[in-house]
Amino acid sequence: MWIDGVFSGGGLKGFALVGAYQVLEAENFRFKRVAGTSAGAILAAFIAAGYSGREIEIMLEELDVPLLLDPRRTILPFPFMKWINVYNHLGLYKGKALEKWFFKKLAEKGVYTFGDLPKDSLKLVASDLTNGRMIVLPDDLHKYQLDAKNFSVACALRMSCGIPFFFEPVTLKTGKGESVIVDGGVLSNFPLWIFDDREGRKVRPILGLKLSRRREEQCPHEIKNGLNLFEALFSTMKDAHDERYISRRHERDIIFIPVEDYSATQFDLNEETKEALLEIGRNRTIQFLRNWPRFKL
Repeated sequence: MWIDGVFSGGGLKGFALVGAYQVLEAENFRFKRVAGTSAGAILAAFIAAGYSGREIEIMLEELDVPLLLDPRRTILPFPFMKWINVYNHLGLYKGKALEKWFFKKLAEKGVYTFGDLPKDSLKLVASDLTNGRMIVLPDDLHKYQLDAKNFSVACALRMSCGIPFFFEPVTLKTGKGESVIVDGGVLSNFPLWIFDDREGRKVRPILGLKLSRRREEQCPHEIKNGLNLFEALFSTMKDAHDERYISRRHERDIIFIPVEDYSATQFDLNEETKEALLEIGRNRTIQFLRNWPRFKL
């Protein structure tokens, strides 16, 4: 069965998305178009490039995640110097190692630019902080006088995954100046709307994979200090736009994967935790398909 897929962000919790994809693949679901933000963007890009669920799992198992963290060298070896980098370079890590890994894995499937993929088969969400707007890649690249067909998919992935303050932003240079681009989750962490036409209609069934519980199942934020306030602020900000779109009608086509107990930036995940996340994704998808009307058609 041909469907379109939309995958949410969630950092390292994205291992659960891979487990969900494996079950869908085993049940003969095939994605004509895919879209995502942050971790969801990574899965979307690998699916569009032709990777199977098992290939993605092996790829992630072999990956030494801490190697993707590439801090800038400092003259003085003091811990506080890394915060100087946040001030000067807007992030703890450069993000170039992450982009290089994306490039290598996509190149193994012959994918370098959006021109190497079928038209409209992949859409990634990022946030333009300079101009205060959400951007969809590759659709909006023309606004920056950039040729979408020749734009690197690996670079677009880095933009969509650029967690603010954690990774340095990507700067797009155009004739009008520079635009600072960060994680798409800042403005839309789950872009379920992305494949609607102008009348809000869908070409084919759309299935969403969301790394969270349903809204009514979520616990309220506990705010007792400044850190709690920041976490609640960021969480509310990234979900507000998407929650206004999602209705009961949309929820029937969303697989909610509860991974709130795991950290999005825990880059030292052990094998046990990775497998636990994969299993959560698999189990939730199996449960969902038992009651999904479209699956029974």
